[in-house]
Amino acid sequence: MVQKIGVIGAGLMGNGIAHVCAVAGYDVVLADLTEDRLSDAMQAMGRNLDRQVRRGLLDEIGKAEAVNRIKTTTDYADFGDCDMVIEAATENEAVKRQVFEKLVPNLKPDALIASNTSSISITRLAAATDRPSKFMGVHFMNPVPMMNLVELIRGIATEEETVAAFKAVTQRLGKIPVSAEDFPAFIVNRILLPMINEAIYTLYEGVGSVEAIDMGMKLGANHPMGPLELADFIGLDTCLAVMQVLYDGLADTKYRPCPLLVKYVEAGWLGRKTKRGFYDYNGPDPVPTR
Repeated sequence: MVQKIGVIGAGLMGNGIAHVCAVAGYDVVLADLTEDRLSDAMQAMGRNLDRQVRRGLLDEIGKAEAVNRIKTTTDYADFGDCDMVIEAATENEAVKRQVFEKLVPNLKPDALIASNTSSISITRLAAATDRPSKFMGVHFMNPVPMMNLVELIRGIATEEETVAAFKAVTQRLGKIPVSAEDFPAFIVNRILLPMINEAIYTLYEGVGSVEAIDMGMKLGANHPMGPLELADFIGLDTCLAVMQVLYDGLADTKYRPCPLLVKYVEAGWLGRKTKRGFYDYNGPDPVPTR
């Protein structure tokens, strides 16, 4: 039975995963490279928990108990008694492989491993560990505390017991798991990111402005966020990484990343997290940058 869950990476996704695991009653070990990153993550988690209290989704006692269940660390040895560990590092295969190389020697033999990758081959990542049968993809949606869906992706060697364990955990978190095959970008991003990439092509080719494209999709397709606003929310570097995985993995020109997306990432305009992407977030209201 799973009682203690490790989370590697204290960024937006990692702190969200730690948050929902702690609220659901699991003991959590949250790791990152520096104490500053961990401190920032705990502050962000506190704000998100406060928001849940204001909405009546959690009371003050539940909030305090959740915070007390989380231990932060920069030492992988602290994963030694975890029943499962979820990797939520940056969407870069080389980085994820380095994480697993450091993680595996510290795990107990029956510990399960998952990657929160949004696009990378689970079979390939599993092969970088000593336990492919106990490894799978568990892709949470952003923002984790609010989004109900979790994609479960099994690699070629993943055992049924591993799938069952992760399915049980996601359900205890109040999420709805769906099974996806181990193809580039799985289900959601296979459909979503090419739409965002096409919106960027539409901007690149001058068909419409940032404002016109986002307003068109919000009012014309009833989307809650426009595709360029959503790209900024996801992070343009992540959008580019997923498109490159699709383009390399499926060898189809329809997945070619838009040159404008590449240019924005090269400029360091990554969206909300850098306060500049398709919108400028430095003022009280977002202002289109094109």
